[in-house]
Amino acid sequence: MRLQLNVGQSTELLHVVKGAFVPKNALASGTTAQSASLDATAVMLLMLICFLLAGGQVAIKIANDGLSPILQAGLRSLGAAALLGAFSVARGVRLFGRDGILWSALLAGLLFAAEFALLYPGLQRTTAAHGVILLYTSPFVVAVGAHVLIPGERLTRFKLAGLLLAFAGVATVTLGRDASAVAHHARPTLEGDLLCLAAAVAWGLLTLVIRASRLAKLPTERVTFLLLAISAPVLLGLSLALGETGVTSLAPKILGAFAFTVVFVGFVSFTTTNWLLTRYPATKVMAFLLLTPVFGVLAGHLILGETLAPSLLAGLALVLTGLWLVNRPAPA
Repeated sequence: MRLQLNVGQSTELLHVVKGAFVPKNALASGTTAQSASLDATAVMLLMLICFLLAGGQVAIKIANDGLSPILQAGLRSLGAAALLGAFSVARGVRLFGRDGILWSALLAGLLFAAEFALLYPGLQRTTAAHGVILLYTSPFVVAVGAHVLIPGERLTRFKLAGLLLAFAGVATVTLGRDASAVAHHARPTLEGDLLCLAAAVAWGLLTLVIRASRLAKLPTERVTFLLLAISAPVLLGLSLALGETGVTSLAPKILGAFAFTVVFVGFVSFTTTNWLLTRYPATKVMAFLLLTPVFGVLAGHLILGETLAPSLLAGLALVLTGLWLVNRPAPA
């Protein structure tokens, strides 16, 4: 069944963009209506998500100066789970039940925890630019996995070329920048880069688990709540086991950056992204999210004072070309 929009729904979607949530009936229905390509709804939501996720990378680096990275990730999951739980109860969405999702939910929750157990320390050891480019190699994991596991998401030559061009564009934007340290933020290290790359693999696998299991048929709030609720104790326990320093500063800048990751990344972005992944082809959604590093470069420039490189425009052109190829309508 294709997702159709009438005038009333279009008006409602204006409120969706402002709050980064889809209409209640779409979330709570548990259906998996599929659209063959990204429509206006998906594009608006994905643009908003890109902005929020780009700011999230910078916010994580700022908050890492006062909160140990894995502890910060666990507290972020805990806070976002509390917000989403209250939001779901208010909307009458059931968060628990016996419907055969236990093992897939546990696997997804562990992959979710692994992603951030790797990403947060990685961003502490490398620059935001390197972290963003490596994290957003996850569409390749999704594309290959979806080609094998998900019917109707075969890799065509155009899609593969689009993904490669988009990745080349993001690489051009990131690698073409001045990699010198800015203020107190570290230079890139091999250890940090590898941690961020491993986080990308975990993210790609998480996406495939959601799409290929019964989780895809659940309301989006429930899926995201399960991911957050499972990952929170895992990350907090891991922080204790590794003997992290914990809280070293509660300066307003640290608290503000952390609050941004809880509300706008952990609560808003994850809920909306998971809904999109159950309604649109995973390869196209993940390919569009490759715009996030472009916005991340701009966020680093505006917030951290990082220098904009001339390669930004060239990289952006490659990304947009790749996205057009991935979303190119199939010939009749």
